[in-house]
Amino acid sequence: MTELRGQRWAVTGAAGNIGRALRAHLADQGVALVSIDLREPAAVSTDDHVLQTDIGDPAALDVAFDGCDGVVHLAGIADEADFHDLAEVNIVGTYHVLEAARRAGVGRVVSAGSNRVTGAYDVDTIVDESMPPRPDGFYGVSKVAVEALSRLYADKFGLRTVVIRIGSYEAAPSTAREMRTWLSPADALRAFDAAMTTELPHAVFYAVSANRGRWWSAEAGEAVGFRPVDDAARHGPVDAIAPGTPQGGTYATAAYSLERMRAR
Repeated sequence: MTELRGQRWAVTGAAGNIGRALRAHLADQGVALVSIDLREPAAVSTDDHVLQTDIGDPAALDVAFDGCDGVVHLAGIADEADFHDLAEVNIVGTYHVLEAARRAGVGRVVSAGSNRVTGAYDVDTIVDESMPPRPDGFYGVSKVAVEALSRLYADKFGLRTVVIRIGSYEAAPSTAREMRTWLSPADALRAFDAAMTTELPHAVFYAVSANRGRWWSAEAGEAVGFRPVDDAARHGPVDAIAPGTPQGGTYATAAYSLERMRAR
């Protein structure tokens, strides 16, 4: 696995919850940072170059990625929204990030995917990354596109890419669904460490803690080097969920998408 110390990594979406935690973690490992967000992120070290910019600005990304060893792409709309907004930010924005990384000769791009690319599978199914996507909404569709773009840039241009299907990133689980899908903050850092240092040319894996009853295979994560430690069961009982329920739960309902669509 690659040693991160002494490398320079750009992080988009740097002011978000995962972005802030990851940047502090990387700074502790001696990684130089370029932190990018629409909101100006607070620097986490003296070697953290902060840029308030939009991932839709290719020229700004060219400047940001110059001299970087890798990019962690976290920027985007993080939940269901109008499809046109999701397409512009999550899909076109990811294209801009990957294309700027290619132009800059960056070695690896690690992108935030989502478990909701398979949220329409029912709770009786153990899902692995080889199974067809079944997104639970338009947000999930946008993350399927992120995976497809990352695969394309690996196959066509030789850019090493990883997409992390992030589980429910919370300090602690609070619902029956989260008891299966929880990703602890500590395990999230382990997932990004693995994704940033793997020698694999391309990978997609679920980032979920070692929860009893989780719905997603751990095999692809293990191949990358991800070894989760935390278990949601330490926070309470794992309540039953009715058979046949979509793994996305409320996210998979028609109302959840329709309420977020703009009137035409």
